[in-house]
Amino acid sequence: MARLRQQARPPRDKVNPLRRRRSRASSSFQQPGTPVFIGDQRLENAILDIIVYGSESSQETRGLPLQECLPSLDLADAGDGVTWVNVNGIHDVGLIEALGEHFGLHPMTIEDIVNTAQRPKWEVFSNYGMLALKMLDMDANRESVRIEHVSLILGPSWVISFLEDQGDVFESVRQAIRTNAGRIRRMGADYLMFCLVDAVVDHYFLVVEHIGDKVELLDDRLLVDPRQDDIQVLHRHKRDLLSLRRAVWPLREVLSSVSKEESPLLRRETKVFWRDLYDHCIQVIDIVETARDTLASMHDTYLSSISNRMNEVMKVLTIFSTIFMPITFIAGLYGMNFQYMPELAWKPAYFITLAVMALIAISMVLYFRHRRWI
Repeated sequence: MARLRQQARPPRDKVNPLRRRRSRASSSFQQPGTPVFIGDQRLENAILDIIVYGSESSQETRGLPLQECLPSLDLADAGDGVTWVNVNGIHDVGLIEALGEHFGLHPMTIEDIVNTAQRPKWEVFSNYGMLALKMLDMDANRESVRIEHVSLILGPSWVISFLEDQGDVFESVRQAIRTNAGRIRRMGADYLMFCLVDAVVDHYFLVVEHIGDKVELLDDRLLVDPRQDDIQVLHRHKRDLLSLRRAVWPLREVLSSVSKEESPLLRRETKVFWRDLYDHCIQVIDIVETARDTLASMHDTYLSSISNRMNEVMKVLTIFSTIFMPITFIAGLYGMNFQYMPELAWKPAYFITLAVMALIAISMVLYFRHRRWI
């Protein structure tokens, strides 16, 4: 087994100080097929990981520059087993172009790889197929969804995966290759690409379930204790579900195309796996749409709860104002500065006036309770 060079991988949620943003305007007035990186630079240097495996053995090389990976890439060209090349950091356009030249990738494919705004798609060329999709994960505080652009290139005996950052959802696939678990080492490169896409789609379920749990907790609390910042939480969940919807809806069409594609790159025995993956994608879409409908109703529930609370406050204030209105009238009447007011010379007038005020207040409270206003 080839030497294994482990390199310290920073957490996915730690922002690199060298991170820079490139917008779509950077590619304006460029010739078609000109690769221009669009997105966030999340790594200082791009890193290659290569796994070469067959039914009997596997060898893994991680964290090496392109020059030291060329022998393994030559094995991929020779068709000896299956070679998986994983590229972390698509901001290095020169590296992407070098790999594209080595494997004969079309310039339009390279342009789609470095464009993180690319919509999920499946495209077949003469010697390879290209599948683009979105990988989802929760941020460090598990408060919002992180989206990462992923491109997969399928060749006769090799697969290349391009990621924006280190850290992915493919560790289960790597472990299956290392331990020879399941059928992955007995199948071809098309099954490897299926496993990678399946890992991404399975992670959709984790993200959706996490958001669904938070939505349920928020829904239970809105009826009894709505808070002022709940509306911000609702809108954050709406944005997350919208991001999920944008990632999953196009992927449904992509998986349908792959399962129906007639290409020598996709063997007939793997088509059933792609159809099952299509069903999983439909399930994610159903869960997302249900959660979006729930959030829409929760927004109405929040507004209704706030309105009911305001009505209760206004009800209490109105009752107090109504009770004190006749008392205030009596106090104002005898507070007028007139010279001739016979009651003012009467000794028990003060106590009788207080008694009348108290009787009026008690009578109004009893009347309101009788009408079930309080």
